[in-house]
Amino acid sequence: MLSSKVFAFTDPIEYQATIRAADVTVVPTARGDFRAELTRVDFHRLWMQRFAENAPVIKYSAIHRQRSVIVFLTRSDQPEIHHGNMDVSADDIVAYGSGASLHHRTTAPCRWGSMSLTPDDLAKTSYAFLGRELSAPADTSCIRPDPTFLAHLRRLHSAAGNLASSAPEVLTHTEAARSLEEALTHAMVRCLGGGDRLETDRRFRNHLLVMARLEDFLGIHPNRPLYLSEICAATEVSENTLRLCCREHLGMGPVRYLWLRRMHLARRALLLASEAGTTVTSIAMAHGFWEAGRFSVAYRGLFGETPLASLRRSADDASASRNSHPLSVFA
Repeated sequence: MLSSKVFAFTDPIEYQATIRAADVTVVPTARGDFRAELTRVDFHRLWMQRFAENAPVIKYSAIHRQRSVIVFLTRSDQPEIHHGNMDVSADDIVAYGSGASLHHRTTAPCRWGSMSLTPDDLAKTSYAFLGRELSAPADTSCIRPDPTFLAHLRRLHSAAGNLASSAPEVLTHTEAARSLEEALTHAMVRCLGGGDRLETDRRFRNHLLVMARLEDFLGIHPNRPLYLSEICAATEVSENTLRLCCREHLGMGPVRYLWLRRMHLARRALLLASEAGTTVTSIAMAHGFWEAGRFSVAYRGLFGETPLASLRRSADDASASRNSHPLSVFA
């Protein structure tokens, strides 16, 4: 079904829930407010998304098996990003393996895009355009396509995003949408069908497995503090290996990552608190911060306001500030 929409967010949890073709966790890593914009266009077969984030983030994406997904930077002048322990430049495309789970890390404000087809549609369209079938890769890989092919893909992707933002009625016309979908799909398979492919090794795949087990364990225990001994037992690795994997994939150690996740969850709980009598202390303790004074100092350092100021915002004001109006993402 043809559809397009532009979303704006200050809540990373609402942002992650809106991303298509994967189950995603978003953890901002910089001090200050988080802002993001997501433009989503669903054609008949092709899904495309455009993202703009005002701050560095760590994302964990578990790709749905029924979609073959690629991601790339939508501007050529951006710093490289990190997929797992792969450094991906603006000259590259990441093709996710079927059912892959991977951390995606940025170090600066970032604009990036994604496209996806079902594996069957990828095979059919690649055969139609290239004369041979492309299948979803078994492992996530980095591809460096012909620069002219990638530039053409970026232009089409940008055009579709601009239509969704400024003239969404155009995308409701069947013929116009079909023509744009065909051009985007052709550009996608041309990029995938050629270029140099950086293959991953066994060590890379083993570390991906460790990080997937880590995220699975954190999903079961999102709020409480976890000891490294618990995590090592759950992921079936030594403490040294866990620290190495986290440094490679997250750019930080496991303790810092766990702390950031709980701080953002505590912030969301404070902003959405609606029950009379809710206190900063009760929310802090519910998220594993036992000393309210230290929590308040750390919270203000990370978010630029005290937890009490967050708690005092009305539910209506918090809701309005999250999603109901356009945001200047890079202001």
